[in-house]
Amino acid sequence: MFKTLKGLIVEDDGISTVEIVVIIAILVGIALLFRKSITSYVQRVISNFIDTAPTVDNLEVDTNAPTPTPTP
Repeated sequence: MFKTLKGLIVEDDGISTVEIVVIIAILVGIALLFRKSITSYVQRVISNFIDTAPTVDNLEVDTNAPTPTPTP
């Protein structure tokens, strides 16, 4: 019975809460370390997306396209 109880206590199957907390702490530390680089990269991506997105003013519409006909 003691061996069974010891087996339940010492069981290392799966990932524990402590390991998750350590991984999150490392990721937060890396994010804080490279905060300026990450911020400038995200700003460049967003500004590039906004600059290249089509607007109503510069949207080209083909006026010679056929119009859909309703089916009875």
